[in-house]
Amino acid sequence: MRNHCSPNALSRGEHAGQLTLFQIADLSNDPGIVSTADVLTLLDADAAVAIGVSGGKDSSAVAIRAVEYLDSVGHRGPRILIHSDLGRIEWRQSLPVCERLAKYLSLDLVVVRRQKGDLVDRFWQRWQDNVRRYAALSCVKLILPWPTSAMRFCTGELKTAVICRELVRQYPGNNIISVSGIRREESSSRAKAEIAETQPKLHSVRSKTRGIDWRPILNWTKAEVLHYLSAKHFALHEAYTAYFSSRVSCAFCILSSHSDLVASSACEANAEVYRELVRLESESTFAFQATRWLSDVAPHLLSPEQRDIACEAKQRGSLREAAEARIPGTLLYIKGRPTRIPTVDEAELLAEVRQIVARVVGLSIDFTDAHAIRSRYHELLLAARAA
Repeated sequence: MRNHCSPNALSRGEHAGQLTLFQIADLSNDPGIVSTADVLTLLDADAAVAIGVSGGKDSSAVAIRAVEYLDSVGHRGPRILIHSDLGRIEWRQSLPVCERLAKYLSLDLVVVRRQKGDLVDRFWQRWQDNVRRYAALSCVKLILPWPTSAMRFCTGELKTAVICRELVRQYPGNNIISVSGIRREESSSRAKAEIAETQPKLHSVRSKTRGIDWRPILNWTKAEVLHYLSAKHFALHEAYTAYFSSRVSCAFCILSSHSDLVASSACEANAEVYRELVRLESESTFAFQATRWLSDVAPHLLSPEQRDIACEAKQRGSLREAAEARIPGTLLYIKGRPTRIPTVDEAELLAEVRQIVARVVGLSIDFTDAHAIRSRYHELLLAARAA
Protein backbone atom coordinates (compact mmCIF):
# COMPACT_ATOMS: atom_id res chain seq x y z
CA MET A 1 0.00 0.00 0.00
CA ARG A 2 1.32 3.42 -0.97
CA ASN A 3 1.97 5.97 1.76
CA HIS A 4 -0.83 8.57 1.57
CA CYS A 5 0.43 11.06 4.15
CA SER A 6 3.24 11.68 6.53
CA PRO A 7 2.72 10.96 10.26
CA ASN A 8 2.48 14.70 10.94
CA ALA A 9 -0.43 15.00 8.52
CA LEU A 10 -2.77 12.77 10.52
CA SER A 11 -5.30 14.73 12.57
CA ARG A 12 -6.53 11.80 14.68
CA GLY A 13 -4.80 8.64 15.86
CA GLU A 14 -1.30 7.44 15.11
CA HIS A 15 -1.69 4.71 12.52
CA ALA A 16 -3.70 4.78 9.30
CA GLY A 17 -5.28 1.44 10.07
CA GLN A 18 -6.95 2.90 13.16
CA LEU A 19 -8.36 6.01 11.48
CA THR A 20 -11.76 6.86 10.11
CA LEU A 21 -10.87 10.50 9.39
CA PHE A 22 -7.73 12.02 7.93
CA GLN A 23 -6.63 15.63 7.60
CA ILE A 24 -4.15 15.61 4.76
CA ALA A 25 -1.85 18.57 4.16
CA ASP A 26 1.24 19.38 2.16
CA LEU A 27 4.20 21.64 2.84
CA SER A 28 2.58 24.80 1.47
CA ASN A 29 0.43 25.36 4.57
CA ASP A 30 -2.81 25.36 2.57
CA PRO A 31 -5.91 24.25 4.50
CA GLY A 32 -5.35 20.62 3.53
CA ILE A 33 -7.99 18.10 2.52
CA VAL A 34 -10.03 15.62 4.49
CA SER A 35 -10.48 11.99 3.60
CA THR A 36 -11.56 8.66 5.05
CA ALA A 37 -10.21 5.14 5.13
CA ASP A 38 -12.61 4.14 2.36
CA VAL A 39 -11.35 6.90 0.08
CA LEU A 40 -7.71 5.98 0.73
CA THR A 41 -8.40 2.32 0.03
CA LEU A 42 -10.01 3.12 -3.30
CA LEU A 43 -7.23 5.52 -4.25
CA ASP A 44 -4.67 2.87 -3.40
CA ALA A 45 -6.49 0.56 -5.82
CA ASP A 46 -6.32 3.28 -8.50
CA ALA A 47 -10.04 3.94 -8.68
CA ALA A 48 -11.33 6.30 -11.33
CA VAL A 49 -11.62 9.85 -9.98
CA ALA A 50 -14.16 12.25 -11.47
CA ILE A 51 -14.17 15.82 -10.17
CA GLY A 52 -17.44 17.67 -10.64
CA VAL A 53 -16.92 21.25 -11.80
CA SER A 54 -19.39 24.08 -12.29
CA GLY A 55 -17.15 27.06 -13.01
CA GLY A 56 -17.55 28.28 -9.43
CA LYS A 57 -14.79 28.95 -6.94
CA ASP A 58 -15.32 25.85 -4.79
CA SER A 59 -15.26 23.31 -7.60
CA SER A 60 -12.21 25.03 -9.11
CA ALA A 61 -10.39 24.89 -5.77
CA VAL A 62 -11.27 21.28 -5.07
CA ALA A 63 -10.21 20.23 -8.56
CA ILE A 64 -6.76 21.80 -8.27
CA ARG A 65 -6.21 20.64 -4.68
CA ALA A 66 -7.44 17.10 -5.30
CA VAL A 67 -5.22 16.67 -8.35
CA GLU A 68 -2.23 17.87 -6.33
CA TYR A 69 -3.02 15.28 -3.70
CA LEU A 70 -3.56 12.47 -6.23
CA ASP A 71 -0.17 13.26 -7.73
CA SER A 72 1.47 13.26 -4.30
CA VAL A 73 0.22 9.76 -3.46
CA GLY A 74 1.04 8.27 -6.83
CA HIS A 75 -2.52 7.66 -7.95
CA ARG A 76 -2.43 5.94 -11.32
CA GLY A 77 -6.15 5.56 -12.04
CA PRO A 78 -8.07 7.56 -14.63
CA ARG A 79 -9.02 11.15 -13.77
CA ILE A 80 -11.44 13.54 -15.43
CA LEU A 81 -13.33 16.73 -14.78
CA ILE A 82 -17.07 16.43 -15.37
CA HIS A 83 -19.55 19.26 -15.86
CA SER A 84 -23.34 19.01 -16.07
CA ASP A 85 -24.49 21.75 -18.42
CA LEU A 86 -27.92 22.99 -17.26
CA GLY A 87 -28.51 24.97 -20.44
CA ARG A 88 -30.04 28.45 -20.65
CA ILE A 89 -30.06 29.01 -16.91
CA GLU A 90 -26.26 28.71 -16.69
CA TRP A 91 -24.00 31.75 -16.60
CA ARG A 92 -22.48 31.93 -20.08
CA GLN A 93 -18.94 31.88 -18.72
CA SER A 94 -19.40 28.71 -16.66
CA LEU A 95 -18.47 26.20 -19.35
CA PRO A 96 -15.49 28.29 -20.55
CA VAL A 97 -14.19 28.43 -16.96
CA CYS A 98 -14.47 24.64 -16.74
CA GLU A 99 -12.61 24.33 -20.04
CA ARG A 100 -9.91 26.67 -18.78
CA LEU A 101 -9.63 24.60 -15.58
CA ALA A 102 -9.26 21.39 -17.60
CA LYS A 103 -6.46 22.97 -19.58
CA TYR A 104 -4.82 24.24 -16.38
CA LEU A 105 -4.83 20.69 -14.95
CA SER A 106 -4.15 18.89 -18.25
CA LEU A 107 -7.28 16.78 -17.76
CA ASP A 108 -10.13 15.85 -20.06
CA LEU A 109 -13.40 17.65 -19.43
CA VAL A 110 -16.54 15.58 -19.93
CA VAL A 111 -19.72 17.63 -20.43
CA VAL A 112 -23.07 15.96 -19.83
CA ARG A 113 -26.60 17.22 -20.38
CA ARG A 114 -30.15 16.08 -19.72
CA GLN A 115 -31.40 14.37 -22.87
CA LYS A 116 -34.95 15.73 -22.68
CA GLY A 117 -34.04 19.39 -22.52
CA ASP A 118 -32.35 21.79 -20.17
CA LEU A 119 -33.38 22.86 -16.66
CA VAL A 120 -35.81 25.51 -17.90
CA ASP A 121 -37.47 22.84 -20.05
CA ARG A 122 -37.68 20.67 -16.91
CA PHE A 123 -39.45 23.46 -15.03
CA TRP A 124 -42.05 23.75 -17.81
CA GLN A 125 -42.44 19.98 -18.03
CA ARG A 126 -42.97 19.77 -14.28
CA TRP A 127 -45.60 22.49 -14.42
CA GLN A 128 -47.49 20.79 -17.26
CA ASP A 129 -47.32 17.43 -15.46
CA ASN A 130 -48.61 19.03 -12.26
CA VAL A 131 -51.49 20.69 -14.13
CA ARG A 132 -52.49 17.29 -15.51
CA ARG A 133 -52.30 15.78 -12.04
CA TYR A 134 -54.46 18.54 -10.61
CA ALA A 135 -57.01 18.23 -13.40
CA ALA A 136 -57.31 14.49 -12.67
CA LEU A 137 -57.49 15.06 -8.89
CA SER A 138 -54.26 13.08 -8.52
CA CYS A 139 -53.21 15.84 -6.10
CA VAL A 140 -55.41 17.98 -3.88
CA LYS A 141 -53.50 21.25 -4.11
CA LEU A 142 -51.86 22.65 -7.21
CA ILE A 143 -48.10 21.95 -7.12
CA LEU A 144 -45.48 24.57 -8.00
CA PRO A 145 -43.12 24.16 -10.98
CA TRP A 146 -39.97 25.11 -9.07
CA PRO A 147 -37.56 23.13 -6.90
CA THR A 148 -37.53 23.97 -3.20
CA SER A 149 -34.82 23.72 -0.56
CA ALA A 150 -36.44 20.49 0.61
CA MET A 151 -36.97 19.11 -2.89
CA ARG A 152 -34.03 19.96 -5.11
CA PHE A 153 -34.94 17.85 -8.11
CA CYS A 154 -32.77 20.17 -10.19
CA THR A 155 -29.63 18.84 -8.48
CA GLY A 156 -30.81 15.25 -8.26
CA GLU A 157 -32.04 14.91 -11.82
CA LEU A 158 -29.84 17.22 -13.86
CA LYS A 159 -26.58 16.88 -11.96
CA THR A 160 -26.22 13.78 -9.78
CA ALA A 161 -28.22 11.35 -11.93
CA VAL A 162 -26.78 12.54 -15.26
CA ILE A 163 -23.19 12.60 -13.99
CA CYS A 164 -23.38 9.19 -12.31
CA ARG A 165 -24.93 7.60 -15.39
CA GLU A 166 -22.06 8.87 -17.52
CA LEU A 167 -19.43 7.69 -15.03
CA VAL A 168 -20.91 4.20 -14.91
CA ARG A 169 -20.87 4.16 -18.71
CA GLN A 170 -17.26 5.38 -18.91
CA TYR A 171 -15.77 3.11 -16.24
CA PRO A 172 -17.33 -0.38 -16.37
CA GLY A 173 -15.72 -2.78 -13.94
CA ASN A 174 -14.17 0.06 -11.93
CA ASN A 175 -14.47 1.66 -8.54
CA ILE A 176 -15.36 5.34 -8.95
CA ILE A 177 -14.77 8.33 -6.68
CA SER A 178 -16.96 11.33 -7.41
CA VAL A 179 -15.36 14.50 -6.00
CA SER A 180 -17.25 17.69 -5.19
CA GLY A 181 -16.39 21.07 -3.64
CA ILE A 182 -19.16 21.13 -1.04
CA ARG A 183 -18.17 23.05 2.11
CA ARG A 184 -19.75 22.97 5.56
CA GLU A 185 -19.63 26.75 5.85
CA GLU A 186 -22.09 27.17 2.98
CA SER A 187 -25.31 26.16 4.73
CA SER A 188 -26.81 24.40 7.72
CA SER A 189 -27.57 21.32 5.65
CA ARG A 190 -24.05 21.14 4.22
CA ALA A 191 -22.67 21.59 7.73
CA LYS A 192 -23.96 18.07 8.37
CA ALA A 193 -22.43 16.56 5.22
CA GLU A 194 -20.23 13.50 5.46
CA ILE A 195 -16.66 13.59 4.19
CA ALA A 196 -17.36 10.52 2.09
CA GLU A 197 -20.31 8.23 1.60
CA THR A 198 -21.57 5.56 -0.75
CA GLN A 199 -23.21 6.90 -3.90
CA PRO A 200 -25.96 4.43 -4.88
CA LYS A 201 -26.21 5.83 -8.40
CA LEU A 202 -22.62 4.71 -9.06
CA HIS A 203 -23.52 1.13 -8.18
CA SER A 204 -24.34 -0.99 -11.23
CA VAL A 205 -24.57 -4.76 -11.22
CA ARG A 206 -24.61 -4.82 -15.01
CA SER A 207 -21.55 -2.57 -15.43
CA LYS A 208 -19.85 -3.94 -12.29
CA THR A 209 -19.22 -0.53 -10.80
CA ARG A 210 -19.49 0.91 -7.33
CA GLY A 211 -18.50 4.28 -6.01
CA ILE A 212 -18.50 6.97 -3.37
CA ASP A 213 -18.91 10.72 -3.10
CA TRP A 214 -15.86 12.48 -1.63
CA ARG A 215 -15.78 16.07 -0.36
CA PRO A 216 -12.11 16.90 0.24
CA ILE A 217 -12.47 20.62 1.09
CA LEU A 218 -15.51 20.20 3.34
CA ASN A 219 -13.84 22.17 6.16
CA TRP A 220 -12.48 25.05 4.07
CA THR A 221 -13.78 28.58 4.54
CA LYS A 222 -14.65 30.96 1.72
CA ALA A 223 -11.57 33.01 2.55
CA GLU A 224 -9.38 29.92 2.28
CA VAL A 225 -10.88 29.04 -1.10
CA LEU A 226 -10.24 32.51 -2.48
CA HIS A 227 -6.71 32.66 -1.03
CA TYR A 228 -5.90 29.24 -2.47
CA LEU A 229 -7.09 30.09 -5.99
CA SER A 230 -5.19 33.37 -5.87
CA ALA A 231 -2.04 31.52 -4.83
CA LYS A 232 -2.56 29.13 -7.75
CA HIS A 233 -3.11 32.06 -10.16
CA PHE A 234 -6.46 30.72 -11.31
CA ALA A 235 -8.81 33.53 -12.26
CA LEU A 236 -12.34 33.56 -10.91
CA HIS A 237 -15.60 33.41 -12.87
CA GLU A 238 -16.90 36.79 -14.00
CA ALA A 239 -20.00 36.30 -11.83
CA TYR A 240 -17.72 37.11 -8.87
CA THR A 241 -15.43 39.67 -10.40
CA ALA A 242 -17.72 41.64 -12.74
CA TYR A 243 -21.13 41.23 -11.10
CA PHE A 244 -20.15 40.60 -7.46
CA SER A 245 -22.29 37.49 -7.00
CA SER A 246 -21.44 35.41 -3.95
CA ARG A 247 -21.99 32.10 -5.75
CA VAL A 248 -22.02 30.46 -9.15
CA SER A 249 -24.70 27.90 -9.81
CA CYS A 250 -27.71 28.70 -11.92
CA ALA A 251 -27.84 32.34 -12.89
CA PHE A 252 -31.20 32.35 -11.11
CA CYS A 253 -31.38 29.79 -8.33
CA ILE A 254 -34.22 29.12 -5.89
CA LEU A 255 -31.60 29.30 -3.11
CA SER A 256 -30.05 32.61 -4.21
CA SER A 257 -30.07 35.67 -2.02
CA HIS A 258 -31.75 38.82 -3.30
CA SER A 259 -28.36 40.42 -3.95
CA ASP A 260 -27.24 37.44 -6.03
CA LEU A 261 -30.44 37.54 -8.08
CA VAL A 262 -29.84 41.25 -8.70
CA ALA A 263 -26.24 40.51 -9.67
CA SER A 264 -27.37 37.90 -12.18
CA SER A 265 -29.96 40.20 -13.69
CA ALA A 266 -27.26 42.83 -14.25
CA CYS A 267 -25.59 40.51 -16.77
CA GLU A 268 -27.13 41.15 -20.18
CA ALA A 269 -26.63 37.52 -21.21
CA ASN A 270 -29.01 36.44 -18.43
CA ALA A 271 -31.89 38.70 -19.47
CA GLU A 272 -33.59 36.25 -21.83
CA VAL A 273 -33.77 33.41 -19.31
CA TYR A 274 -34.91 35.89 -16.65
CA ARG A 275 -37.90 36.79 -18.79
CA GLU A 276 -38.64 33.11 -19.45
CA LEU A 277 -38.68 32.31 -15.73
CA VAL A 278 -40.93 35.30 -15.06
CA ARG A 279 -43.27 34.00 -17.77
CA LEU A 280 -43.55 30.68 -15.91
CA GLU A 281 -44.14 32.55 -12.66
CA SER A 282 -46.99 34.43 -14.31
CA GLU A 283 -48.56 31.39 -15.92
CA SER A 284 -48.34 29.21 -12.81
CA THR A 285 -49.07 31.96 -10.21
CA PHE A 286 -46.22 30.53 -8.08
CA ALA A 287 -43.37 32.81 -7.01
CA PHE A 288 -39.88 31.64 -7.97
CA GLN A 289 -38.87 31.66 -4.29
CA ALA A 290 -41.08 31.13 -1.26
CA THR A 291 -40.94 34.79 -0.25
CA ARG A 292 -39.82 36.50 -3.45
CA TRP A 293 -41.19 36.96 -6.94
CA LEU A 294 -38.49 36.98 -9.59
CA SER A 295 -40.51 39.58 -11.47
CA ASP A 296 -39.77 42.01 -8.63
CA VAL A 297 -35.99 41.56 -8.89
CA ALA A 298 -35.42 43.31 -12.23
CA PRO A 299 -38.71 44.71 -13.56
CA HIS A 300 -36.75 46.98 -15.90
CA LEU A 301 -35.95 43.88 -17.98
CA LEU A 302 -39.66 43.33 -18.62
CA SER A 303 -41.92 45.08 -21.09
CA PRO A 304 -44.87 47.08 -19.71
CA GLU A 305 -47.17 44.24 -20.76
CA GLN A 306 -44.99 41.66 -19.02
CA ARG A 307 -44.98 43.76 -15.84
CA ASP A 308 -48.76 44.01 -15.92
CA ILE A 309 -49.12 40.25 -16.41
CA ALA A 310 -46.70 39.59 -13.55
CA CYS A 311 -48.61 41.95 -11.25
CA GLU A 312 -51.88 40.20 -12.09
CA ALA A 313 -50.23 36.81 -11.46
CA LYS A 314 -49.44 37.83 -7.89
CA GLN A 315 -53.07 38.70 -7.31
CA ARG A 316 -54.22 35.43 -8.84
CA GLY A 317 -51.68 33.56 -6.73
CA SER A 318 -53.08 35.16 -3.58
CA LEU A 319 -56.59 34.04 -4.55
CA ARG A 320 -55.34 30.50 -5.20
CA GLU A 321 -53.56 30.35 -1.84
CA ALA A 322 -56.60 31.70 0.02
CA ALA A 323 -58.88 29.15 -1.60
CA GLU A 324 -56.60 26.19 -0.94
CA ALA A 325 -56.08 27.26 2.68
CA ARG A 326 -59.70 26.24 3.26
CA ILE A 327 -59.00 22.56 2.51
CA PRO A 328 -58.93 20.40 5.68
CA GLY A 329 -55.58 18.73 6.20
CA THR A 330 -57.23 15.31 6.48
CA LEU A 331 -58.28 15.53 2.82
CA LEU A 332 -54.69 15.92 1.61
CA TYR A 333 -53.01 12.87 0.12
CA ILE A 334 -50.20 10.94 1.75
CA LYS A 335 -47.75 9.48 -0.77
CA GLY A 336 -50.16 10.33 -3.55
CA ARG A 337 -53.17 8.60 -2.03
CA PRO A 338 -56.11 9.77 0.13
CA THR A 339 -56.58 8.39 3.63
CA ARG A 340 -60.39 8.61 3.62
CA ILE A 341 -63.40 9.64 1.56
CA PRO A 342 -64.59 13.20 2.21
CA THR A 343 -68.03 13.83 3.61
CA VAL A 344 -70.60 15.39 1.28
CA ASP A 345 -70.00 18.81 2.86
CA GLU A 346 -66.22 18.41 2.53
CA ALA A 347 -66.56 17.31 -1.08
CA GLU A 348 -68.72 20.35 -1.83
CA LEU A 349 -66.07 22.58 -0.27
CA LEU A 350 -63.33 20.89 -2.28
CA ALA A 351 -65.39 21.29 -5.46
CA GLU A 352 -65.75 25.01 -4.77
CA VAL A 353 -62.02 25.38 -4.12
CA ARG A 354 -61.13 23.49 -7.29
CA GLN A 355 -63.40 25.70 -9.35
CA ILE A 356 -61.81 28.85 -7.90
CA VAL A 357 -58.28 27.57 -8.52
CA ALA A 358 -59.12 26.51 -12.06
CA ARG A 359 -60.65 29.90 -12.79
CA VAL A 360 -57.88 32.09 -11.37
CA VAL A 361 -55.03 30.00 -12.82
CA GLY A 362 -56.80 29.34 -16.12
CA LEU A 363 -57.05 25.56 -16.03
CA SER A 364 -59.47 23.06 -17.47
CA ILE A 365 -60.15 20.37 -14.84
CA ASP A 366 -62.31 17.36 -14.10
CA PHE A 367 -64.01 16.43 -10.80
CA THR A 368 -65.75 19.71 -10.11
CA ASP A 369 -68.78 18.47 -8.15
CA ALA A 370 -69.13 16.66 -4.82
CA HIS A 371 -70.28 13.35 -6.27
CA ALA A 372 -67.40 13.13 -8.76
CA ILE A 373 -64.89 14.07 -6.06
CA ARG A 374 -66.13 11.41 -3.63
CA SER A 375 -66.04 8.81 -6.41
CA ARG A 376 -62.47 9.80 -7.28
CA TYR A 377 -61.33 9.48 -3.66
CA HIS A 378 -62.99 6.05 -3.49
CA GLU A 379 -61.23 4.98 -6.70
CA LEU A 380 -57.82 6.09 -5.39
CA LEU A 381 -58.38 4.36 -2.04
CA LEU A 382 -59.20 1.09 -3.78
CA ALA A 383 -56.08 1.42 -5.95
CA ALA A 384 -53.94 2.08 -2.86
CA ARG A 385 -55.30 -1.00 -1.09
CA ALA A 386 -54.69 -3.16 -4.13
CA ALA A 387 -51.12 -2.01 -4.53
